Amino acid sequence: MTADNASNDAPQAPPSRRIDPAGLVIAAALAVLAAVLVWDASRLPTTTMYGMGPEAMPIVVAVGLGLLAIGNLIDALRGNLPPRESADPKPVLLILGGLALLIAIIGFGGGFILATSVLFVATSAAFGRRAILTDLVIALVMSTLIYLAFDRLLTLSLPAGPLERLL
Repeated sequence: MTADNASNDAPQAPPSRRIDPAGLVIAAALAVLAAVLVWDASRLPTTTMYGMGPEAMPIVVAVGLGLLAIGNLIDALRGNLPPRESADPKPVLLILGGLALLIAIIGFGGGFILATSVLFVATSAAFGRRAILTDLVIALVMSTLIYLAFDRLLTLSLPAGPLERLL
């Protein structure tokens, strides 16, 4: 046996695992979100005489979030969470800007079609696509079809604006 083989056969100390603080924060956020869902679902008025009411699905989602929080907490304490990649803030800001514009356009009466089209274009740009006009046309067609499906087929009202009034 050579010196190299002897060193390879010796038991190696496991790599030191550290508690992942970001994982703990994520676990806490998931737990808080689950608690908020349970609290909010408990405040819904029960309108059914039997079976499940409208509070059933928020409870199911809250249980799932609670399980995710527990799993994330365990992995964070064990140091088993994968290393995170460095984040580029530009895509996140584009998507947040698109969401803010969606809220503003609907709030100022611009309607569903225009608002969702702006969000679609902002999200496409966030994922690296640079064909703005093509994305706008795709978004307008898709959001118009979605609006018509909800309005005509499902008879559900979405925020109406100038484009919706033309239909």
